[in-house]
Amino acid sequence: MTQELYSDARLYDLLFPADDVAVDFYRAEAGSAGERVLELGSGTGHKLIPVAADGHQSVGLDLSPAMLAEARRKADERGVSVEWRHGDMSDFDLDGEFDLIFIAANALLHLHEADDIVQCFRAVRRHLAPGGRFAFDVFNPSVRLLAGADGTRRPRTCFTDPDRGDVRVDVDDAYDAAAQVTRGTWYFSTDSESDFQKVSLAVRSIFPQELPVLLELGGLRLIERFGDWDRALFTADSSIQLCVCESDA
Repeated sequence: MTQELYSDARLYDLLFPADDVAVDFYRAEAGSAGERVLELGSGTGHKLIPVAADGHQSVGLDLSPAMLAEARRKADERGVSVEWRHGDMSDFDLDGEFDLIFIAANALLHLHEADDIVQCFRAVRRHLAPGGRFAFDVFNPSVRLLAGADGTRRPRTCFTDPDRGDVRVDVDDAYDAAAQVTRGTWYFSTDSESDFQKVSLAVRSIFPQELPVLLELGGLRLIERFGDWDRALFTADSSIQLCVCESDA
């Protein structure tokens, strides 16, 4: 049976473990921004729980009840206070304003339509406190990799599951150039269980020159774009677009 990746929080955390350098980046942004922090697409709390542990008033918004439940469990286990909210980053209305709003780990790319991305940016702008910052990271699309997404099943990665042992992950995906969306299925197998789980995943590509335009339509201005977590300047060879923005007003 094929299901959405974000319906299984345990599988998500095994497949995408916490990235310390990304956590450190968003902790630093929160430290320089102010007191109130909002993460959109907060998942299981990889980034926001450490931010909240630094003493920030933190709110996490996510569309998946399973991810929110795991985030609550993790925060409670660490004794960290976070307000977890169920909602859609493309159109949200929360009380108050925030000194930092961020979207980590390509979560923005689950919005496939340009109108939805712009609507998200407009909601971000409405929730930014005066002088507040908006930060996010998305991958820098590689034409070579997108061309390789041709529907052929191929090995993707592997990880160790404490219950199952070594797990191999294959993926078959295809890139829709008109929509700028890659859609695929991920297959999870062990030596004793072939394809014990299948999950679907679809992500958009945002190309470097369209990104500032989308931000401008949303009432935001790109003020810094880095190519890695060490804040090196973005170049054509960068694997990520790590962006810091502010309101255009």
